[in-house]
Amino acid sequence: MVFVPTSESQAVLTPALTDDEVLRIRNDFPVLSRSVGGHPLIYLDSGATSQNPLSVIEAEQEFYEQRNAAVHRGAHLLAVEATESFEDARETLAAFLGAGADEIIWTSNATEGLNLLSYAFLNSSLPGAGAPAARFALGAGDEIVVTEMEHHANLIPWQQLAERTGASLRFIPVDDAGVLDLEAAGGIISPATRVLAFSHASNVLGTINPVKKLVAMARQVGALTVLDACQSAPHLPLDVQDLGVDFAVLSGHKMLGPTGIGVLYGRSELLNALPPFLTGGSMITTVTMERAAFLPAPQRFEAGTQKVSQAIALAAAANYLTETGMDRVHAWESLLGQRLVEGLATIPGVRVLGPAPGQERIGLASFDVAGVHAHDVGQFLDSKGIAVRVGHHCAQPLHRRLGLTASTRASTYLYNTTSDVDAFLAAVAGVRAYFGA
Repeated sequence: MVFVPTSESQAVLTPALTDDEVLRIRNDFPVLSRSVGGHPLIYLDSGATSQNPLSVIEAEQEFYEQRNAAVHRGAHLLAVEATESFEDARETLAAFLGAGADEIIWTSNATEGLNLLSYAFLNSSLPGAGAPAARFALGAGDEIVVTEMEHHANLIPWQQLAERTGASLRFIPVDDAGVLDLEAAGGIISPATRVLAFSHASNVLGTINPVKKLVAMARQVGALTVLDACQSAPHLPLDVQDLGVDFAVLSGHKMLGPTGIGVLYGRSELLNALPPFLTGGSMITTVTMERAAFLPAPQRFEAGTQKVSQAIALAAAANYLTETGMDRVHAWESLLGQRLVEGLATIPGVRVLGPAPGQERIGLASFDVAGVHAHDVGQFLDSKGIAVRVGHHCAQPLHRRLGLTASTRASTYLYNTTSDVDAFLAAVAGVRAYFGA
């Protein structure tokens, strides 16, 4: 049993995975049997893209082998089976997130989901958008609030929306440790705030943000909330209704699924009030040469041929995680995250970003090695078969706030063992000597 604190509730005793169980889990992931440069692959880049278990690979293959057809079109057997599988996948993701099936929109990734929202908000100001859409229309005097730790995907769409509508963009700062300044947030989130967009867990710092506190601040002023769940949905139990957020996004390729598929969650009444972003086939009820009427959500946001095989494969990924137990995954990765940060903190010349050892984090750690560029650190680790991420991780403002241009990031998942972390730490300990720093 492992003591696992959460930012939303009291700490509980949760049975974590064990190294023996993880070794069995690894057998489900073909790529993890590879060698790199004569070394067994140690994959510590799941924060960017996770690996796929056989059940996910086989789910997509089986669709193409047995039921490949266009969904929501045609009356032949393959079309019916494809549509059923596609909508069953939606039901699976809805259950995984604690949402209703009509609140799940398929996107290509989280970035598309956030852009879909920002453009739908922009369309709310156009003639013909309708009275229900007025609550999303922005203009001069309105404010959009984000945080200083956001991934570019949850920053640039809101920058663009502010620029195009005349609204102002404000941000909640982080302190020197990379923790959100909630006291400052209380002054920044004001009656002028219309949207509060923030990440559940930082892809650089590993910080888990207090979602319910931020949602409460937004509700006090009537602002809508948008949650970037890319780094939380794969790693800890997630219930969007319990969190109280209005919208949330995730990418399938970070949670054992394929690339090219993501999810936008939105409360049903909000989605049905939003004007569509993409228009065309499959999202309409009636079309004349002069005008068109649109289907309710989620179909009103799913124009054209959809990501059918990817959605089915993502559902297989959600099932894999559910069967493993998200509470156990979270407990295991909490252990690995602490092992990472505690080990890195003992290495001379290494600066760890984010929460200090002993404080809650997801299973990742970013760090800077004095005198050695992050890209050189990454290449050195790669020569030992260890895959990590280097660069600014699509979070330039956050790195700038911390006085850096780049960092090295190790991110774990349910298929990583304690020996993976220990091998990584041993390699990092040799970086400065190798480069003569």
